[in-house]
Amino acid sequence: MSYPTDRPATWFVTGASRGLGLELVTQLLQRGDNVAATTRSTDRLTEALAGIDTSHFLPLQVSLADEAEVTAAVAATHDRFGGIDVVVNNAGYGFLAAVEEVTDAEARDMFDVQIFGVWNVLRATLPQMRARRGGHIINVSSILGLTTFPGWGLYSAGKFALEGLTESLAAEIADFDISVNLIEPGYLRTDFLRATSLGLPESTVDAYPAIREMTRAHQAMPGTQLGDPVRAAAAIITVAVEGDAPLHQLLGSDSLEFADARLNTLRAEFDAAKDLAVTSDHQG
Repeated sequence: MSYPTDRPATWFVTGASRGLGLELVTQLLQRGDNVAATTRSTDRLTEALAGIDTSHFLPLQVSLADEAEVTAAVAATHDRFGGIDVVVNNAGYGFLAAVEEVTDAEARDMFDVQIFGVWNVLRATLPQMRARRGGHIINVSSILGLTTFPGWGLYSAGKFALEGLTESLAAEIADFDISVNLIEPGYLRTDFLRATSLGLPESTVDAYPAIREMTRAHQAMPGTQLGDPVRAAAAIITVAVEGDAPLHQLLGSDSLEFADARLNTLRAEFDAAKDLAVTSDHQG
């Protein structure tokens, strides 16, 4: 197990200024761990941590899409704490729109955070972990990285890509004793569906009234979601400390329910595909 037991662990957490990321950073600092946390506004992050001992905290204002900024942030973390034990790629935001309503810029912005930002963090942190043969990568995905719904095409595209990236990564670095996990929460009672975190298209198409109704329903949901971010953050810490979670760690009974439904649908589709599938093999 790669989690240190003889000293405080050092965590590198992205997307830390609100929601699940902020709750995770709060709990880690209360545990006495070292925390480097990236955010688009260090002022907002430090204000949110008022009253908490931040003597072992390093706030970092970083654009995750900027590889040089990410590399500098990781170097600053090494300088301050001597290394990184756990990386949590948590940064992200929602986007609710029909596929044809998403602009090129909106799609690229989403992938900058959910994929290219993660890749920048991985390139910057993995060499040190490989050198010392230990560490833990935790990528925060979503149940919408395993299934999807109308209107969530862009967000799910990013999370599906994150799932594929993470599964490949886990196989590549297993021999270096580096643990890898995907966290797949359901709906958490955070600001994820509020205007501060939920992206909407610049213009809409009249052909999708059901998505407009879904948007209204989701905007009315904050404060009623099933998932508790305090418990979710504690679960992520458990994944790192105990080191025995499966690669795909679902969080929330709603996430479990959606995942079971997806498995059943996939099995039915694969069974229906068998007869035609084998006809494309070379004969003889």
